[in-house]
Amino acid sequence: MAAGANVPVLIGAVPLFTVTSLTLNEGYQVARIAGSSLAQLVSPSTRTITVEAVLVGRTRLLVKKGLEALALTSRALAPAAAPAMNLAGIPVVCGMTISLDMQITALRFTQSNQKRDALDVSITLEHVPRSSVTAVLGEALDLALAAGMAAVPSVSGLEPAQRQLGGAL
Repeated sequence: MAAGANVPVLIGAVPLFTVTSLTLNEGYQVARIAGSSLAQLVSPSTRTITVEAVLVGRTRLLVKKGLEALALTSRALAPAAAPAMNLAGIPVVCGMTISLDMQITALRFTQSNQKRDALDVSITLEHVPRSSVTAVLGEALDLALAAGMAAVPSVSGLEPAQRQLGGAL
């Protein structure tokens, strides 16, 4: 990514330009092997994404309403709100993952005296698989993102510290 480029995190069609943290939690099902004390991780059972962001500027209330509309769009209302959501949930696109079939489970907006012209938002999304096709497509997109990010030079200017043997010069 180019230095200085502000690439948003996309929650559905809602762009978040000032994300302060993004956490991806994945849980795995454990299956006991019959007649044995051994266990095996069989499949991912839960995936949640938590996004902390700041909504700034004149459009902050429009972004708030967009997030609220996404949260209110239930599985039953999805075909009426957006025909594509009948096949897939809310996509989350960011530098860490591309996750399809997500559903907003919690929204928290905070306004404070220190930031009167901004809203802090906390969004929790949970993976709600709709079909095996979208699950495979989501994993393929996530793998493509990982491969693409590995090919892009890092924006970090970190270099290893020079090591020196013996005393100070």
